[in-house]
Amino acid sequence: MRPRKRRSKKELPSKLQGLAAEHPDARLQLWCQDEARFGQKGRTTRVWYERGERPPGVVDQRFESLYLFAACRPGTDETFALALPRVSADAMTLFLEHFARQLEPGVHAVLVLDQADWHDARALHVPETITLLPLPPASPALNPVERVWLYLRERYLSHRVLDDYEAVLEAVCRAWNRLLDETGRLTTLTAYPYLTASAIP
Repeated sequence: MRPRKRRSKKELPSKLQGLAAEHPDARLQLWCQDEARFGQKGRTTRVWYERGERPPGVVDQRFESLYLFAACRPGTDETFALALPRVSADAMTLFLEHFARQLEPGVHAVLVLDQADWHDARALHVPETITLLPLPPASPALNPVERVWLYLRERYLSHRVLDDYEAVLEAVCRAWNRLLDETGRLTTLTAYPYLTASAIP
């Protein structure tokens, strides 16, 4: 049995050329998309105590959370985000609809994203101005939005105790807006060479 050929990031330029040929009257833009869970969830910690005995402690049992869907244009500060209460094909469709509305006239967005179940184009209503371009399986390191989540959590959302969904929403929106105020930060976080070098014809 011959091993199945795995897709590679090296295939991106040829795929973009093909999409450019399919949309000759459009101006193609490359974007990357992902979503992340943010919220209040109890976590374990370490304390000094006698060996062999379990120390008493207060545990936060709240699980209020939301998902932040975001798309970033690699190597730029251009981005779009939408906070939603859950992740699903319906939520992804809603994100795509809002994302399409903010595209400039004449632009066709090529959206690079992972192969999560709710990213399957067969389960979505994808606007005509967007093409979904899945990454190879099990390759989160190829998506620069992962770095955006890491920075957002470490810089603005670490060690936060939040009371309810509204508090989570307010904290996440405030953190996202503070990130946007850092001119050039998204440019630095998303400037993956394989993406910025894959010029769209």
